[in-house]
Amino acid sequence: MRTFFGLTNEYIEGVYEEIFNLKMHGNWSFMEAYSLPIKIRRWFLKRMVKYYEDKSEAERRASKKTL
Repeated sequence: MRTFFGLTNEYIEGVYEEIFNLKMHGNWSFMEAYSLPIKIRRWFLKRMVKYYEDKSEAERRASKKTL
């Protein structure tokens, strides 16, 4: 639903998803994540995804070596 003023429900839900991920995987408080400027919050999220992808790939390679 679009409103003339304010943010859409989809946008707000996206912000809460970002905050949830920072809280769950980055140990941020709600207010820390919410207070971040959007570009910085998104940078942290992209960097966190890269970290977990790299970690997963390293674990996959390590498990192949042990087989």
